[in-house]
Amino acid sequence: MNGTTRRCFAVDLHDDADQIARYRVWHRAGGPPAAVTAAIRADDVRELEIWLVGDRLFMILEQGDGYDAQAKAARDAADSDVRAWDALMRTFQKPLPFAPDRTWVEMERIYALSEQPGPDGEASPTDRDGAPTSL
Repeated sequence: MNGTTRRCFAVDLHDDADQIARYRVWHRAGGPPAAVTAAIRADDVRELEIWLVGDRLFMILEQGDGYDAQAKAARDAADSDVRAWDALMRTFQKPLPFAPDRTWVEMERIYALSEQPGPDGEASPTDRDGAPTSL
């Protein structure tokens, strides 16, 4: 099998402009330690993006069929570089209000355009910025 599964997660950052700027620097191309990037790729993560708005982070993770969350957690726990990175990132992050003991809470998909009825090629109405107007 050669499938890909997309999962999405959210966490907040401490609402401090300097801290958020530092977090952004750590995530620029080449910012994360090479060992951390290698560990992510070794677990069949095909793509990983982090998006920021205000102090809220949104992560999109695309995993292949070889991804095993429990095995990844065990490997990460045994890897000193990954543990150090995680500890550093947690200094910037704060849990979401409804999940005080967790970071990177998995989100539930509640809408997909591809699952909506309608004629092929029909575009969603958008506002002036190109964002959907009524979703």
